[in-house]
This record gives sequence, C-alpha cells and structure tokens, in this order.
Amino acid sequence: MINIEGIVSDINGPVVKGLNMGSFKVNEMVTVGNQKLIGEVVSIEGTIATVQVYEETEGLKAGEKIFSTGSPLSVSLGPGMIGNIFDGIQRPLNRIQNMSQDFIPEGIGLLSLDEKKKWDVKILVKKGDKLKTGDVYATVQETERILHKLIIPYNVNGTVNDVKPDGKYTLNDTVVVLENENKRNLNLTLCFKWPVRKARPIEGRLPIYKPLITGQRVIDSFFPIAKGGTIALPGGFGTGKTVTQHQLAKWSDADIIVYIGCGERGNEMTDVLEEFPKLIDPRTNRPLMERTILIANTSNMPVAAREASIYTGITMAEYYRDMGYDVAIMADSTSRWAEALREISGRLEEMPAEEGYPAYLPSRLAEFYERAGCVENLSKEEASITIIGAVSPPGGDFSEPVTENTKRFVTAFLALDKKLAYARHYPAINYLTSYSGYVSMLGDWYEENIASDMFKLRQKMISLLQEEEKLNEIVQLVGEDVLPNDQALVLETARIIKKGFLQQNALHPQDSFVVLKKQYLMLQVIDIFYENAMECVKMGIPISVIRKEDVIQDILKMKYDVPNDKLEMLDDLMKKIIETFKNLKQKYE
Repeated sequence: MINIEGIVSDINGPVVKGLNMGSFKVNEMVTVGNQKLIGEVVSIEGTIATVQVYEETEGLKAGEKIFSTGSPLSVSLGPGMIGNIFDGIQRPLNRIQNMSQDFIPEGIGLLSLDEKKKWDVKILVKKGDKLKTGDVYATVQETERILHKLIIPYNVNGTVNDVKPDGKYTLNDTVVVLENENKRNLNLTLCFKWPVRKARPIEGRLPIYKPLITGQRVIDSFFPIAKGGTIALPGGFGTGKTVTQHQLAKWSDADIIVYIGCGERGNEMTDVLEEFPKLIDPRTNRPLMERTILIANTSNMPVAAREASIYTGITMAEYYRDMGYDVAIMADSTSRWAEALREISGRLEEMPAEEGYPAYLPSRLAEFYERAGCVENLSKEEASITIIGAVSPPGGDFSEPVTENTKRFVTAFLALDKKLAYARHYPAINYLTSYSGYVSMLGDWYEENIASDMFKLRQKMISLLQEEEKLNEIVQLVGEDVLPNDQALVLETARIIKKGFLQQNALHPQDSFVVLKKQYLMLQVIDIFYENAMECVKMGIPISVIRKEDVIQDILKMKYDVPNDKLEMLDDLMKKIIETFKNLKQKYE
C-alpha cells in the first residue's frame, strides 16, 4: 500500500472530507479511518478532498487517517464469479455471513473472490509461443456450462518464457510467464483487477441482427429485443417489474445472466436470493445459478455502494463478453440507483437539476447503457451485452426525469401498465404505449428463421388493438349493441388477442415459455379466425352467432393445450376454424 495519508476533517453521512490530500487522485480508492472503511475520492480542491464511503460511517471521528491505495475502485475478474452472490462492491455475501450473521460489519476490507480455492487449469500455450492481446492462454471449467477463458490482457504482447503444467491452481498462482519486447517478465495468473468505471476494450462494434429470445409472447412477437440491445422496463409499484425480470433471467437464451438488485426492498431481494439457487435452467436441467451472477444491494445498505453496484455488474458482464459469451444484465432498478446519485449529490452540495437529481444524471445513464452492444471482442469473436433496466417512476408517472432520460438512450421501451396488472393481465406490458426499435433490425432474422410474414401479422394484430381502443371510447358512451357487426368483430378479435395471446401464465408448464414457431402459428390461428369471421359478417351473419361457436374457446385455450413440441395441433386448429366458418356460411346462403 502506498504510504500517503490524509486526515478526516468533516463527516456527512457517506461523504467525508479530508485534509492533506493534494497528492491523491480523483476516483482513487482509499481506506478511511481506523476501521479501514472503503471509499473513493470524488473531488479534490487544493489539499482538501471529498471521499464517498461505501460503508456505514457510524463511529468515524474527525482526525482519523485516510490512506491511499494508488488504484481506482476495481473488481477482481477471474473464476468464481458465476454462481456467487455479491454486494455492490463485489464482496461475497456468503463469506460475509460466516463472519457476521445479521449485518455486514464495517471495516472487513475489500473481500472478493476466494483466493484459497484451487481450480482445474488447462494450459493452452507452450514455451516460445508468441502471444498478443486477446489470445487465450488457459481455460478453467467454471461450471458445467461455462468454460472460463483466461485471456492476455489489453496492450500486453510477448513470448512465453515459462509455463506451468495442467493442474490445480489458486487465483494468484502464476501459470504463464510472458517476456515482453523490453525483456521484462509478466506473470499471468488466473485473475486480475479492472476499474469499474472504465469500459473494457473491444475490437469493434457490430450491427445488431439477432433477437434475445425470451419465450414471452408480448416481447418476442410484438416488441422484440435484440442481443446487444438496451431495454427499459418502467412501471409503478405492483406492476410486475421484478417478476418480468425473473422470467427473462430464467428463460432468455443469453449464456450468462448478471442480476443487479439495486436499492430494492430487502424482502424482494431475499426472495431472489432464496429462489434463484433453487431454479433449474430449462435448457440444461442444471441449476440456473451455474450461469448467473447476483449482486444484492438492498435499500438499507450504504447509498454509495448502490451507486457503484451497476458499474460492478457491467464490468463483470464485459469480462464474460470478452470470452465470447452473450450476457444479459437485469438492473432492478435504475431509479433507486438515480436516487443514490441524488442523495450523494445533495451531500456534496452540488447544484440540483430537475426534481433534485444532479445535472449529470443523463450522462451517467448514457454511460451505463452505452456499455451494451453486439461486438467483436479482442479474441475476434462475436459476443454481446444486453441491458434490461427496470425503472420505478414514483406513482407510475413516466414523465419524471429518470424515465424520460432513460427513454433517450434505450431502443426498446416495455411500459408496464397498472390497469393491466390490476386486471390480472400479466406480463402487464402495455401493447399501445410500448415500442421496440429492433423490429427493422431483426426483420431478416425472423424472415430466415421463423416466417416471412411474421412482422406483417404482428402489425395487423397491433392495428386491431389500436382500433379496439378507439371503439372502446364509443362503447363507453353508447354501448356495444349499436356497433355494426364488423366493428363488433374487431372488439371480439382484440379480446382473443389479449386473453389468448398476450396474457401469459408464468406458473403454467406449457405457457411459461413459448417457442417462436408456436408464437407465429398462434398469430396465424387468430388471423384465420378474423378473416373467416369477417367473410361471415359481410354475408350478414350476426356477430352473436359467431360468438357462440365452440372454436373461439379452442383458440383461447391453445396456449395451454398445445405443447411446444406438438405444433401440428395448431395446424389442425386452423383447419377446424376454416371448416366451422364454411359450415356457417352454408347455413346462411
């Protein structure tokens, strides 16, 4: 540790001012006081520095020392992150629980990955090999599904001077020695540190072209999201943000999930921490935690650590992206993170902007969402980070600053609706106010892999829902009986779309996850019903007669009755619809 000392002069919650700190650096990590609390220098004015502390400052006194570490706030990157549960600054909660049952004690230091555990390492290089940035020098089978690749760090090149045999090693054991062009030896271990506020380097960005398949019909078919995309999930209290993110974490086809519980209620995070380790990954029938990293930072934890938690999460995600994996980040919620910014900003006596948030809120949000993307990494592999950020606007008001600014930086906006949630329509994603900018980008993929008319059908269904919304205004004034039959059919079809397609039961074995092909065929079924029913209406057949047909119940129940691997049943249903209306037309001819 570098021997530079400051002196605590002023304490205001997590914000501490120190004297004699002119030689410290901005964003440098420091330890504060006798308890060695972890903090970060946020500003320096002459010899007076302001430090935000990531732990409770209760008991800290003026006159105690502030020590420099010489490096910025960083996380340890190496085997052992998958399946682990961390706090906002990457301290493992399981290890902390062994030290203190009830609360995180102050001054425990920057614990991180387990440095004593031995990993089975397979060395991929030999003496004399010339290596450059992005080359893989060893691998560790971190879980059954995740092969952990140890990669030559950025701006490091050289010749292998010494290499250890395959075997068991701890994180800090040297497995390869590299001699660079200056004849200096560089020791390569199983882990290294990276500053959380600095994005990890890539070779270049790639155009987004493939979807993140979630198995949720309202998302995959109506508002598709992409691998490498940015998605906002705003909604008021009780609209199902957390449950929707759980569904996405469980069912999305990302290789790795990073779930950041940022400032959420303790009981919600407890549910996550207890439920996730029990969940089974439907693709491998192995525990879901074998591809998941959890970061838990509840609302009663230190506010500065909440601000750091999303940077910790995105840095871990970038590390696995650099190995060639598709990573999805669930940030729940960015509103609580913004509130942490606001609180710290107030204590720093900065000029407040709209609703008390700091003026730099938009740029901080942009920095976070910009770290998503589909990229070519330094190993020349395609990989991606998808960010799904929940937003919790007070009172469900989408015009408040966090939601409004998030809208500027995301391409898909899945607005959760209180009315739908109270009507037990889940996922409560509003089909009229939500949007996805990925429809045009993903058109070619859907055309090649699902059907050429998938998005035409989608647009037709959305148009019917929009028409129903207009007709509902008339119905509320004068009643449904006065509508002509063709408009009454629009209302009936919209009811089928909402109840039979958009509403999805997360607890039903057939309905929890739906393959894309089934989603397309379900849309086709509804379309065939609408077109055949419209022909009957044009012949003068009353809508009341059409509503009595048993086939409508078959359509509403197809989501439960047709398994993902028996899609021919939907072809039979289409034939049944055509036959039913053919018989109906013959009766009225």
